[in-house]
Amino acid sequence: MLQSIKPRTRTILLYLFIPVFIFVFTVFYPLCRAVIYSFFEWKGGPNMTFNSLANYRQLFADGVFWEAFGHNIYLVLVCIAGQMGLAFILVLFANSKLTHCKGIHRTFGFFPSTIAAVCIGMIWNIIYLQDGLLNIILSKLGILTGNWLTWPDWLGSNNVMLVVSIPLVWQYIGYYMVIMFSAIAGIDTEIFESAEIDGANGFQKAVYITLPLIKNTILVCLTLCIAGNMKAFDNIYVMTEGGPGTRSMVMAMYGYNTSFRDSNLGYGSTISVAIFVLSLAVIGGSQWIVKRMTKGADA
Repeated sequence: MLQSIKPRTRTILLYLFIPVFIFVFTVFYPLCRAVIYSFFEWKGGPNMTFNSLANYRQLFADGVFWEAFGHNIYLVLVCIAGQMGLAFILVLFANSKLTHCKGIHRTFGFFPSTIAAVCIGMIWNIIYLQDGLLNIILSKLGILTGNWLTWPDWLGSNNVMLVVSIPLVWQYIGYYMVIMFSAIAGIDTEIFESAEIDGANGFQKAVYITLPLIKNTILVCLTLCIAGNMKAFDNIYVMTEGGPGTRSMVMAMYGYNTSFRDSNLGYGSTISVAIFVLSLAVIGGSQWIVKRMTKGADA
């Protein structure tokens, strides 16, 4: 019998050194520096003035930042329902016995996730133009009348947050489909066969069998969805740059504008720290709620 090969502790540490070093240098170190800069008034360059908690007091009174935070929460809620909800429904359809060429569905479903967010924003910007594809289709269907000058400006409307949420939902449905495909593939098919013999329909199997058995995967998807939308930037920057006014401003874009357009790097660092803290709070709160709900359902 071959003995199991157990590497030395020194060998393991040598293998881990480079990835840990990269993680510390690219994630932990910049975060620590941002925390330090948040206590200074800094316009760039060598001159930095310590101002204690002045930046944080300004942040708590900053209406634009809290409006941007509300927009991020809106994105999170829409994308949890849109990205994860639609992904789960599409996975159930793709896994049904009536569906053929399942590999093709997975490939084409994941394809939008491989496109750069900036390209997605430019594509949907063209779709949303007053004389863009969406209004042209609506006019051909007879829903819109007149010429393009009278057609709606989707990216300038009061519902702009819903409008910019649609490309985000469309882009990442396939991403969550792949994760859920993997989780459902690990469920024993005999469980579903037994449920069918007992007379369970598709809805009952999805709610009472599939969801409870992949709840840990759902928690992972929930964490990824919240983290991604709390730092949303690329798509919205390309489509609206936070406009009209601040109706589609999100926290990352506000931090970018403050740091680089207004050259207020100290306050921009404060915004970055706030994004990190608020994201952790939202992720932790959502996971706590989901775990309480699943415990109540199990009981």
